[in-house]
Amino acid sequence: MMRHILYWFVLMIVGILNGILRGTTYGTVMTDLTAHQLSTITGIALTGLAVWFLWKRCPLESARQAWIVGAVWFLLTVLFEFGFGHFIMGHPWSLLFADYNILEGRLWSLFLMWILIMPFVFFQLVRSAE
Repeated sequence: MMRHILYWFVLMIVGILNGILRGTTYGTVMTDLTAHQLSTITGIALTGLAVWFLWKRCPLESARQAWIVGAVWFLLTVLFEFGFGHFIMGHPWSLLFADYNILEGRLWSLFLMWILIMPFVFFQLVRSAE
């Protein structure tokens, strides 16, 4: 289980690199909303690829373990997002919560849902391939 928590750090690095990619490339030529939407999609894809490669080395043992790992990753991601965003970057809470407003086209909550279900999805995929 500890190894899977360490994998979360890999996900955060992938997420940070995804944000840098957005800020230095396509985010400079499209609206902020469109860039965040595209970044959410690329974030889902890139974290999925990273986890797929990591879990070939250390697969999950059960569906229960997959859900626990997903829940821990979800919690760590939310804590990081709000802790880093507010206390390090100085963003107001209202700005941080705005990224979760799906009715305004903000898709970040889809990324968080992916973080939650991703371990179970990959557990099922590996299990069905056996």
